[in-house]
Amino acid sequence: MNKSELIDMITEHGQMTKKKAELVVNVVFDSMAQALINNDRIEIRGFGSFVNKDYKSYQGRNPRTGDAIEVTPKRLPFFKVGKELREIVDGKKTAPVMEFKTQPPTIES
Repeated sequence: MNKSELIDMITEHGQMTKKKAELVVNVVFDSMAQALINNDRIEIRGFGSFVNKDYKSYQGRNPRTGDAIEVTPKRLPFFKVGKELREIVDGKKTAPVMEFKTQPPTIES
């Protein structure tokens, strides 16, 4: 699934315009990115968590020439899958059905 497919799914199930669904997706992604920039941990129960991992500098090799190069320190986001999602993907648990038994709430502008 890519971003536009996610927007389409929210449009269909959330009964909102594509523009509003795109805004929702962008706000969620931007908020998550800002949290990681601030070195905050993101935890979504049942889904997983995002944390930053710090990597120290090290001596590497250029694969083409074999020359030694200095790799600078970096901080990268890391995703750890949650237990519930892991069980669903592994087939040990069934995924929730995306059906609305009643009229879902709509987002008013």
